[in-house]
Amino acid sequence: MNFEFIDSDAALDDLCQRLAKKSCIAFDTEFVSEDRYRPQLCLIQVAAEDIVAIIDPLPIEKTEPFWNLLAEPGRTVLAHAAREEIRFCYRYSGKKIAGLFDTQLAAGFIGMEFPASLANLVQRMLGKMLPKGETRTNWRTRPLTEAQLRYAAHDVTDLEAMYTKLAAQIAKAGRRSWLDEESDIIQQSIIESENAESWRRVSGGSGLPARQLEIIRQLWRWRERRAQRADIPPRRIMRDDLIVELAKRQASDVKHVRAIRGMEQRQYVDHYEDIAKAIQAALNVDESELPKRPRGTRDVVSPMLSQFLTTSIACVCRQHKMAPMIVGNTDDVRELIGYELERHSSDELPSLLQGWRGEIVGVPFRELLAGRLAIRVANVRENQPLEFIAVAADGNQTRP
Repeated sequence: MNFEFIDSDAALDDLCQRLAKKSCIAFDTEFVSEDRYRPQLCLIQVAAEDIVAIIDPLPIEKTEPFWNLLAEPGRTVLAHAAREEIRFCYRYSGKKIAGLFDTQLAAGFIGMEFPASLANLVQRMLGKMLPKGETRTNWRTRPLTEAQLRYAAHDVTDLEAMYTKLAAQIAKAGRRSWLDEESDIIQQSIIESENAESWRRVSGGSGLPARQLEIIRQLWRWRERRAQRADIPPRRIMRDDLIVELAKRQASDVKHVRAIRGMEQRQYVDHYEDIAKAIQAALNVDESELPKRPRGTRDVVSPMLSQFLTTSIACVCRQHKMAPMIVGNTDDVRELIGYELERHSSDELPSLLQGWRGEIVGVPFRELLAGRLAIRVANVRENQPLEFIAVAADGNQTRP
């Protein structure tokens, strides 16, 4: 395999000028995230018709020309499992990837394995085996070997061939608009998560009273600021369990902070005052500004009903030949049940009732909740053995 190696701003500008003339660009990235606040971009692989290029971003001053090209409408951009690629594009261009076609996501929309690895999908669709020798490579190390670069290039050279097949099957199923809609939803969600405070993800914090949640929020903010300055993962600044324990104590006195087991460690000694101030800031917050109960946690939602309707997603997917993980999960189901059984004027429309999901999920779920639809075992030998059946007013089956 022949490829260009791009390691200067001038070479990147020249490559981007040539790529700008292409109607379809496939790309992938290699990065290291274990010891950084944000993943470090270490390599960009690109393929477009006769062009195969490996971009080394470490010696390049600005990679923005490449990301701005991907954000420019008017072409198809191919990637596989593109969540980190979406983040990189937004980080360097401030925009979404225009015309994104994610081969992993597309496979799920026609009922194939999801999430499927690139190697599995290439083997299934093209009958080829991708090399496996560099799966543990530290992509930050320089110089990279010829074998490493060729391994990286293989991540993009088959994307266009898969795109041709996947796009044809999706068009035949009439789901291209669904795929484009979902791609846009995913990109928007990732961009929002980049800008949002994710303190609710602190492990062990769910279900705590509002005041304790506010302490978690303030300590999370303190942790994020320190992690960003030091460019290390936030949990290396302070573990989640310590944040939760501090929140439960609700004590801003330095003595109480120091007394918690684990807080005596050297890394915290110089920060007792800052931690105490963060806790006190939370204690000073007015009741009206404390965190509100998240949506989807209404007591009206029966665990048994939630489990039953989550199972019914498999029926929906079997009927429509789609991967269940794309359609929704237990949280989505609980949100839908709460909306249907105890709707509030401020509630937003649940995700399972929006867009393409509303088309295939909304109707059967509402029929199930109304008792006009049931689930039965259709074929015990199938991977998805269940199917919907309609129920008459007298409780008898009417039709499958």
